[in-house]
Amino acid sequence: MLKIWGRISSINVQKVVWAAQELRVPFERQDAGGKFGGLDTPEYVRMNPNKLVPVIDDDGFILWESNAIVRYLASRHGAGELWPGDLRTRADADRWMDWQATEFAPGMRDAFMQLIRTPQDQRDDDLIAASVARSNRHALLLEDWLYNRDYLTGKAFTVADIAVGAQAHRWLGLPIERPETPRLQAWYQRISQRESAQGVLTLPLA
Repeated sequence: MLKIWGRISSINVQKVVWAAQELRVPFERQDAGGKFGGLDTPEYVRMNPNKLVPVIDDDGFILWESNAIVRYLASRHGAGELWPGDLRTRADADRWMDWQATEFAPGMRDAFMQLIRTPQDQRDDDLIAASVARSNRHALLLEDWLYNRDYLTGKAFTVADIAVGAQAHRWLGLPIERPETPRLQAWYQRISQRESAQGVLTLPLA
């Protein structure tokens, strides 16, 4: 059985859990990281020398990096569907997964860490403001892209919607002022109502 290490409050663990649920792959998840610790043990470091979550063990195959894990699970269990069969559609999905990791997530990180995980009297308002501005710009990019698209690559739900959807969940949950994004909101409603998103996009930010 697939085993997943990582606390469910981690966005990167959420992506992997969501993908496994979408693919109906049975799995066991073990809390690790954050208040659960366990990332410095020799056993864990052998699996992931970065000392981060998530990590999976799929019948002896160890893999870390959340987007790589989502791609692996989708290609193994959902080829042609969650993992698009058409080369250009798959490249499009890859592009959005990379954008989530290199643009949307880094731009939002300071706002999330300051507003959700930092006591109010210790927050850096300038850091928050800069991060919120970057996050909102990224959200507006998504808003424009979703014109005449049900999902990020068109008409079908793919790995791209999992990666970017988990990040959008954070953006929509932050106590900030946001621009009007009706298309993004409609897309988020579509993906959050999927059975596989329950227990992931239904979680409060923590």
